[in-house]
Amino acid sequence: MKILHALLGTRWAAICWTILILIAMCIPGNMIPQEQKFFVPDFDKLVHAVLFGTFVWLWCLYIHKKLVPGKKMARLFFYVFLGAALYGFGTELLQKYVIPMRDYDNADIIADMTGAAIAYGICNIRLLF
Repeated sequence: MKILHALLGTRWAAICWTILILIAMCIPGNMIPQEQKFFVPDFDKLVHAVLFGTFVWLWCLYIHKKLVPGKKMARLFFYVFLGAALYGFGTELLQKYVIPMRDYDNADIIADMTGAAIAYGICNIRLLF
């Protein structure tokens, strides 16, 4: 488990996840599979929450591994949360104005922020104290 923690606490893990989110959000709508056999209502909201929650967790883990002093770390964790919220909003704008066959959805932004907020809370509990 310590090896996994060490690997995931790197800047590269966080950067790769950030890029993965951008790629996932920029896939044109006609390239997203529409599976009807295993349809789960609003499953994409769970995906958004997990993507942005993991974003916050990886960046906070990286900051934590840098051994930043407590008050500064808490402030940086909050900035990561804000960055995740803005990143989620920005990807929705990309989908609305740039990506073909994708649309803007306020519920996706709420799911992004919910996942980010949950991860932010967990990071504050597990990594700050």
